[in-house]
Amino acid sequence: MNILLAVPALVWLLLAAAFFAAGEYLSKRWGMHPSLPFAFFVVGVYALGTFAWLPALLHKNQLAIMGTAWLLLAMAATITIGVLVFHEPLNLRQGIGVVLAAVALVLLSL
Repeated sequence: MNILLAVPALVWLLLAAAFFAAGEYLSKRWGMHPSLPFAFFVVGVYALGTFAWLPALLHKNQLAIMGTAWLLLAMAATITIGVLVFHEPLNLRQGIGVVLAAVALVLLSL
């Protein structure tokens, strides 16, 4: 347990978000070329993110704050991957929705 606490909560949170982002990228790739072995690989990457999330929560046992921080990171990663990597369009209404969702998450964490 000491090794989990030796690494700062922010590092665990960023690691969890990085695995989530990788999972998002891989799940999009799976959607383009589905196969059962690749599906298991994608689930494994998402699972690694969950394992990184647990020590972050162990550091600061405040689900609302840590969860909201993770949701902001996950939302930013998902939008970045969708728009910049896969060139998915985001119209004005959707962009406003994304901004309002981010504002809502920040307000919920206060």
